[in-house]
Amino acid sequence: MKRTFNPISSRVPRMLHGADYNPEQWLRYPEVLEEDIRLMKLANCNVMSVGIFSWVSLEPEEGVFTFDWLDGVLDRFAANGIYAFLATPSGARPAWMSERYPEVLRVSERRVRNLHGFRHNHCYTSPVYREKVHTINRKLAERYGNHPAVIGWHISNEFGGDCHCDYCQDAFRSWLQAKYATLDELNHAWWTAFWSHTITNWSQVESPAPHGETQVHGMNLDWRRFVTDQTADFIRHETEPLRRVNPSLPVTTNLMEYFEGLNYWKFADLLDVVSWDSYPTWHDQGGDEAVQAARVAMMHDIVRSIKGGQPWMLMESTPSLTNWQPVSKLKRPGMHLLSSMQAVAHGSDTVQYFQWRKSRGSSEKLHGAVVDHVGHEHTRVFGDVAEVGDYLNKMDAVVGTGIPAEAAVIFDWENRWAVNDAQGPRNKGVKYEETVQEHYRALWKQGVPMDVIDMEQDFSGYKLVVAPMLYMVRPGVGERIQQFVEAGGTFVATYWSGIVDEFDLCFLGGFPGPLRKTLGIWSEEIDALHDHDVNGIVTNDGGGLGLAEAYEAVELCDLIHLETAEALAVYRSDFYAGRPALTVNQLGKGRAYYIASRNKEPFHSDFYRKLVEQTGVRRALPVELPSGVSSSIRTDGESDYIFVMNFSGEAKRVMLNGTEYLDIISGEALGAELELAPYGVKVMKKGAST
Repeated sequence: MKRTFNPISSRVPRMLHGADYNPEQWLRYPEVLEEDIRLMKLANCNVMSVGIFSWVSLEPEEGVFTFDWLDGVLDRFAANGIYAFLATPSGARPAWMSERYPEVLRVSERRVRNLHGFRHNHCYTSPVYREKVHTINRKLAERYGNHPAVIGWHISNEFGGDCHCDYCQDAFRSWLQAKYATLDELNHAWWTAFWSHTITNWSQVESPAPHGETQVHGMNLDWRRFVTDQTADFIRHETEPLRRVNPSLPVTTNLMEYFEGLNYWKFADLLDVVSWDSYPTWHDQGGDEAVQAARVAMMHDIVRSIKGGQPWMLMESTPSLTNWQPVSKLKRPGMHLLSSMQAVAHGSDTVQYFQWRKSRGSSEKLHGAVVDHVGHEHTRVFGDVAEVGDYLNKMDAVVGTGIPAEAAVIFDWENRWAVNDAQGPRNKGVKYEETVQEHYRALWKQGVPMDVIDMEQDFSGYKLVVAPMLYMVRPGVGERIQQFVEAGGTFVATYWSGIVDEFDLCFLGGFPGPLRKTLGIWSEEIDALHDHDVNGIVTNDGGGLGLAEAYEAVELCDLIHLETAEALAVYRSDFYAGRPALTVNQLGKGRAYYIASRNKEPFHSDFYRKLVEQTGVRRALPVELPSGVSSSIRTDGESDYIFVMNFSGEAKRVMLNGTEYLDIISGEALGAELELAPYGVKVMKKGAST
């Protein structure tokens, strides 16, 4: 049965290819603007994001609007078959606003108001800023909401940061009153009796400050939740005039890589499509790109999972280099196409760049772009971009297809906040993010399609759920995990799980709290190892999983007792030698594994290889993949589209085991063996009409 999602724009049911376009920087150079249209067509581009930082060009004085230049740009687009995601300009306010209404500028955590400058230096709570944003957005919607070139809205740009002004303090107190109702409940949730920090009046509540309160973990957690909710409310405010004029235009905003400051899952219902800006530091590991590739793949999967698996947008990437990373290295030949196809392989229906044409001045004048300062198409980078466009032009059938994920990894923003604030066994680096990525990478190397979800999602559709360091377990989550296992699912947890509830209060009655019955263990203590310390785990006849005899354990070792679980491995040394280090608990029709120590490779590779066999989770390409090669799959339920990607600087061969595939770029049938050039990629079709 054929199953697909709707295209991002029903008017352009194709792969979208384009860039951030800033014509307001070139209004004194009309010849440049005319040349851009020719070059866009030559680069196989069909969409541009326009107006992202254009506020002063649209409203040079308060209440004075100048839209003629944007009229010209969008009209030229429409006449040439190019489309636009029109941005709201709220990512950077004009200087006249900061001068006339200083309250729109943020107040830092030290309670000092910022000067005008940079981006997102504005208060989302400020009534004046909200009024001005509403006005400019309404004007844009009324003028362009039904323009033939405009196919969607790009809200602001890379939301982030917080404000500690009086407006925000009052809003925080109101938010807390709505949540807790009484000071007794607030004080209990924040455990303020510690250090005599009990709050006796709502007016005493302040946001965290380096010269004030930072040690009340429940308060820190609630401040982060408030900042996310306040940002979400601002997005809701931004989109209201846009949706009122033309509710059919999709709304997006561009997220950032593993950005800790905002819980992106709270934006799911506000956005019609999710997008993000991907800037990996390729070529920083001496030719082996697998670790970086897995990190990027996991972020792709997070973004896709936020909207329930529907296709998303790669809103920004660089076709060559950045100018803000510690080392701004050029992409090697092949890497631009490979990294672009990786995004498509994980569910993107667009490839877009920052930016179309290099700025002549200011902070990003040396940032990579499609068109260099030389101004013509005869560059290596322009050729790379045109090649991506050519690939995308041949992938109409992939548009709207989904990822058949039967495995999920939990990477939860609130859990992340709490783990990183915990003041526990490894304050020099508890490594929550890195730990989740290690578990993800072990499955990614096998070509297992995965969702990356927060703990509130439905687990029932998966065969395998992995929850590394699930330190916080919010209400109902432990029960749903238990039901998942009892129904036949396989669940994997690790050390430092089931420690606190949603208020960051420790569970009483023994760790891992609500996971204790599911895992069948009791965690008594956790040992933190110095960097020079090494322990090990020893398996009993491979632990029944065909594992190696022993693996190294570092950094964290959980000291647990068996209740209903069985030990598959024990610690090798120290005073807890012989204690369980890897366990499995049979519960109902399923199994729950507990990894008690942080183990070095090849533990994760070996462990998850066996679990993939045991659970039967789907793999994109059911063959042994060479080191550095990954595979991903998109499907409409009838035809499968397989992406095979070589993230190494060496040529690789992949055996296809007799299955027939069609190269959808060349149109040629593929043989029994696939040859991949260094940083090479193949996009293949398998299905009824192959």
